[in-house]
Amino acid sequence: MKIRPGTGGDRLTSYEERTGGESIVFFTRDLSEEGLINIFDRVSSVLAGKVAVKLHTGEKNGPNIIPRPWVKELLERRLPGATIVETNTYYDGDRYTTELHRETLKVNGWTFAPVDILDEDGVTAFPVKGGKWFTEMHVGGHLPEYDSFLALTHFKGHVQGGFGGSNKNIGIGCADGRIGKAQIHTTPGQPNQWDIRKEEFMERMTESTKSVADHFAGRIAYINVMRNMSVSCDCEGIYAQPVVTPNVGIVASLDILAADQASVDLINAMKESDRAVLCERMSSRAGYRQLTYMKELGMGNDRYVLVDIDNDDAHITPAEAVKDVVPFQA
Repeated sequence: MKIRPGTGGDRLTSYEERTGGESIVFFTRDLSEEGLINIFDRVSSVLAGKVAVKLHTGEKNGPNIIPRPWVKELLERRLPGATIVETNTYYDGDRYTTELHRETLKVNGWTFAPVDILDEDGVTAFPVKGGKWFTEMHVGGHLPEYDSFLALTHFKGHVQGGFGGSNKNIGIGCADGRIGKAQIHTTPGQPNQWDIRKEEFMERMTESTKSVADHFAGRIAYINVMRNMSVSCDCEGIYAQPVVTPNVGIVASLDILAADQASVDLINAMKESDRAVLCERMSSRAGYRQLTYMKELGMGNDRYVLVDIDNDDAHITPAEAVKDVVPFQA
């Protein structure tokens, strides 16, 4: 029987249409070292032992990655001994091999903490429970060495995913550069290594994420930094499209679906002129399928309580959270 992807990835499911439980999502407008630390404290209780911090370290001189001083301060003050983790890329570029990748890390200033290239010494396979495309996903071979996991994500657009939140950071970012990423991106035997797109791509990426989330179940937290949100991923480096979407803040949750859903809802709650470019990127790539498929796989809730940690933990709507955003300034 032929496997078929779901549909409807071009349409955001309204809150009123969603069903099921609600998760807690914390929110701050404070885009600074202190803002990051304060919101980290709300989800940090699950992190212990040897902690992997997965973030996008970027191509050389990429302008939009999470500021290194923020990450340095977070690790020094809250996660001493933690390790930044990455994998090599599927495409031929500045992070294609471990040697090239380490040079790029130096150029981009990721020199204040250890960085583990997870697939430097090979791969391991994590089971994919309940998936339709995979029974297992190949991830960097070092990943099982860690006790807990922080997805510290720069939320932005993505040329194939529509948007890159925690789901993309983990699903693509933990899959190794040769086998795992090929499983997600390429139909075997096809000459185009990027032939898998739209809903099928979202589902394959999400199943990859599920393998990691299940492995670290109860020991994983998610933070999305909504700053410098180009429609381009940080893998495009200096060639990323100019940022036009206003900065929003930071969200955090112990529920990956709730974290990504709230981030998408915050964008969609902006006025049309502020959200148009990024929303077009999400819908045209069927990016919303990431969210509906996470729900189908039982990865979390798409309903949530948005907690404003700037204002005595008031419960707010996405529209209230973004009502005072201002045009982006580089």
